[in-house]
Amino acid sequence: MNDTAQPQPPPPPAKSAKKKTGFLNPQKVKGFAFFVMTLCILIAVLASILAIWEFADDDGLWRTIATCVVVAGGTGIFAMVNQAFGSE
Repeated sequence: MNDTAQPQPPPPPAKSAKKKTGFLNPQKVKGFAFFVMTLCILIAVLASILAIWEFADDDGLWRTIATCVVVAGGTGIFAMVNQAFGSE
């Protein structure tokens, strides 16, 4: 038998003590994004129900839904950009 020791791989690099943070406080941005997106969903659902029961016209329904999608999407993108440009 050959008792030569096999070289061991180097240990993984130690993680830095600082965790990545956004330009703004990530927890507050996530909370704000969650609130805005939830509000947009509720508004879109309410507009859809009003259109189904013919209390609102179809044009108003699609404008409301489109506005909610744009606002929610913009908020989500802002949250991702805030995280991407954060410091380590």
